[in-house]
Amino acid sequence: MPNPDEILNAKILVVDDCADNIDLMLEILRDAGYTNVTATMLPEQVCPLHRQHCYDLILLDLQMPELNGFQVMKGLKEIEQEGYLPVLALTAQPSFKIAALEAGARDFISKPFDLLEVHKRIHNMLEVRLLYKELASYSKQQQELALHDPLTGLPNRRLLEDRIATAVQHAARQQRRTAVMYLDLDGFKAINDTHGHAYGDEILKQVAQRLVNSSRKEDTVARIGGDEFVIVMGDVDALRDAQEPATKLIEVVAQPYHVNGLVLQLSTSLGIALYPDDATTVDNLMHVADAALYEAKRTGKNRYCVASGCAAAASAAPVPAAAPGAVPSAAVAAARAAAI
Repeated sequence: MPNPDEILNAKILVVDDCADNIDLMLEILRDAGYTNVTATMLPEQVCPLHRQHCYDLILLDLQMPELNGFQVMKGLKEIEQEGYLPVLALTAQPSFKIAALEAGARDFISKPFDLLEVHKRIHNMLEVRLLYKELASYSKQQQELALHDPLTGLPNRRLLEDRIATAVQHAARQQRRTAVMYLDLDGFKAINDTHGHAYGDEILKQVAQRLVNSSRKEDTVARIGGDEFVIVMGDVDALRDAQEPATKLIEVVAQPYHVNGLVLQLSTSLGIALYPDDATTVDNLMHVADAALYEAKRTGKNRYCVASGCAAAASAAPVPAAAPGAVPSAAVAAARAAAI
């Protein structure tokens, strides 16, 4: 629930064509402790002001010349796409009250003003409005969590599949290609076994950041579980457009990692699948890229493979290592053996 300070700091706009009514309402609000209150006598300004400030409450007079309150609410509905209109209608006409509610106002205040009614209706309205915003924010956060990996913040498999489908549809319309690159870290298990999962998690976060920094802004970098990542490249003309980035990604991942005073290393193997050359559906593209990835691992790791063959990215695969004296020699030997 919103606390009292949040309610008193809420953004309020008073709209009335009568200066005396505005002065009276401003005085009532300020005496009650509301600190963020503005006013206008020009109804045509309400929508532009709301777009700019996103008010928590609009106290709107219904009877105004040229542009009345009902017309203003119609414009506000176009701004509030989620359907919640933060309008408290002000009217001296009993017949307007139900019409105002039907037009989208959340409540009304009768003129002439009754001080107790004004205080209670404004407080209740703001409490509901701020709670609605809290719930909307929470819902958005939950949706983000459902579509993103909680450790790295990258898209997860669910969002990845949607991004691949979108890229494939675009490629089909433009008669171009889409590349799916499937990565799996070499030697990651040795780091987890030697140093613990906290170190492994830090490595995963650093790998994720390196992949994002080494990819185009329009590409999707996703983590789909464990030490597996997928990168989707749209607007690809030929295989060579994916091979150069693949080599770059392998080199970037192989750079040393600094974690809690230790210097650790690993490498990555990568499989490339192209739409429509290798597959035409999301599932098949992932399957082909995954098969190419494991061919890269089978033929030596630290390299990429495509449907037509395999290419080494370096003459020797980097292995997990630590700064001198940081890890017992037996543990280093075990990590090295696991990576090669």
